[in-house]
Amino acid sequence: MANPLLQQYIKVTEFLGLTLGPDYEVALHDMTDKNRSIIAIANNHISGRDVGAPLTNVALKILMDKSYEVQDYRLHYCGMSAKGKVLRSSTMFIKQNGKLIGMLCINFDDSKSREASDAILKLCHPDRFVEAHVQIDESQFSDKPACPPAVSPESFHNSIGDVAEDAVANELSRLGVSADRLTPEERLKIVASLKEGGIFLLKGAVKDVAAALSCSQASIYRHLAQLKGETE
Repeated sequence: MANPLLQQYIKVTEFLGLTLGPDYEVALHDMTDKNRSIIAIANNHISGRDVGAPLTNVALKILMDKSYEVQDYRLHYCGMSAKGKVLRSSTMFIKQNGKLIGMLCINFDDSKSREASDAILKLCHPDRFVEAHVQIDESQFSDKPACPPAVSPESFHNSIGDVAEDAVANELSRLGVSADRLTPEERLKIVASLKEGGIFLLKGAVKDVAAALSCSQASIYRHLAQLKGETE
C-alpha cells in the first residue's frame, strides 16, 4: 500500500486530469517500487502507460543526480508521446522529512494549439507568404520545450525491458554503431552511461541490457564491477 501522503495525491491526480482536460496527462509515481512506480494516472492515452508502469529515463536520472535535494520541481523539459509528439513535461517532487517518496508528473500535448495557430496564420496570409517570410525559431520561447540533439527526451514505457531497450538504442545511436559491432571499450562506455542514467536501479535491467547489447549478463556484471572499482 502506498505511503499515506501519496494516497492523498491519488485523488489530486484524478482531479487535475479532469480539470486540465484530455491534452494533459497526470501521473503519480511511488518511489518505493521503481519497477512498478505509477500508482495513478489520468489521460494515459498521451503516453500509453498504465498503472504499474516503471519509472522513466528522466525520473531515473533524477534519482541518480539527486537534483530533488535542492529543487522542489522541474519544469518544461522535453517528453515524447506514444504517437511521437513532442510534449511539455513538468515534475513535482513529493518529499517527506526531506526524503523523496513520490513524483507528480504532468505531460502536456500542445500540438492542437500549435496546429490551430498555424492554421490561423495561413488564413491571414497566403501559404507562399508564410513559407517565404515567416520563420519562427520555437527554441527561443521559454515556454516551449527544447529537445537538443544531444539530450534524449523523456520516453514512456510500460515495461522494464522497453525502458532498457530504449536507453541502449539511444546510446548506440549516439555512438553510431550497432550492438553486434561493439568493441569491449565501447560496450563499457555504454554501460557506464546507462549506470549514470540510473537504468540499473530497475530490478532485472541487467538481463534486458545484455539482450539489447547482444552480450551475456556476466559481461554486464563485469563492466559494472570494473566501473565500481574505478570509483573506489
